[in-house]
Amino acid sequence: MDIIKKRKRLGILTSGGDCPGLNAVIRAVVNHGISTYDWEVLGIPYATRGLLERKAIPLSRHGLDLRGIDPLLNMGGTILGSINKGNTLDRIDEIVASYQDLQLDALIGIGGDGSLAILNKLRTAGNWQFIAIPKTIDNDVALTDRVVGFDTAVNTIVDALYRLTFTAASHDRIMIVEVMGRSAGHLALHSGIAGGADVILIPEIPYTIAGVCEHLAELRDKWGRRFAIAVVAEGVKVAEDSSLYPSCQTPSCGIGQYIAEEIRNCSHNELDIRVSVLGHIQRGGIPTALDRLVATAFGKTAVDLIAAGETGKMVAWKNGQVEAVSLDAVLLESPLHVAANSSLVETARALGIYIGNGAITS
Repeated sequence: MDIIKKRKRLGILTSGGDCPGLNAVIRAVVNHGISTYDWEVLGIPYATRGLLERKAIPLSRHGLDLRGIDPLLNMGGTILGSINKGNTLDRIDEIVASYQDLQLDALIGIGGDGSLAILNKLRTAGNWQFIAIPKTIDNDVALTDRVVGFDTAVNTIVDALYRLTFTAASHDRIMIVEVMGRSAGHLALHSGIAGGADVILIPEIPYTIAGVCEHLAELRDKWGRRFAIAVVAEGVKVAEDSSLYPSCQTPSCGIGQYIAEEIRNCSHNELDIRVSVLGHIQRGGIPTALDRLVATAFGKTAVDLIAAGETGKMVAWKNGQVEAVSLDAVLLESPLHVAANSSLVETARALGIYIGNGAITS
């Protein structure tokens, strides 16, 4: 009597804020899982909410083709949906039971450090086979050189800075551009350097309004520059010499607006200052070639780790290659902030960009 071997059921979900490249990960997992290992691959819609509701969508290599054209490689967002709120940890037992009811053999979770921390606790409670894939525009996941979504977000901001520079130059304006990043300054630092900013303010480095104003005055008086671009990370704290705090507390008036008002107060000249908050536009768009490459390599490696029986690992990009690292170790060191010995901080200073008043804070 022949014994019918049960096909392995692999679940995949996206959790936390969306970013470009998530669909490229899904595409790689589906293609490799089905073609190489003949597994069933099930998409879990809306992350842990989908698990709670016992929902699973069968995914196939050609299920989303448009007359043979595969759209997932360059489609932004996530076809599985995502959530970044809720009381997941209050319902661990329910989620573990739902996982069992769906008869999943393993799960791949794509998320930032917050989402991965929650999924890791669920993994431990349910004794799941689980592999994590890092994604975030904030680039603050530890033990990896790259994450899915960061490169596209940087390019989006750089494009915005390029456009705003012409308006600033035409009207002799100071443009304050507020970008995302949570409590880390990677996004502001990378995009500010690549986008030609004159001032970059990040959470890790203390600054003074006097220092900002002196730099802007030098640009005007020494170099004849009548406009400037300042990139400000959303997690930046108030200045050491703040004159407005607490009357203009952040985030009540927005960090970009706060910086603009402080600059107006410290200048003897009437300044034309405008604030642009890029907001969620940084999350959208077609993923760059680099994000597609990283996403695809991460998806393929995650499937291979599942096949090898690994669990509790995160795929990481190190020295141009993908490797597996301990998820517990990642979460212990996350969120990752701009390092004190960052060569990019020194690069910014060498280019004459104002980036604060000395050492990076811990």
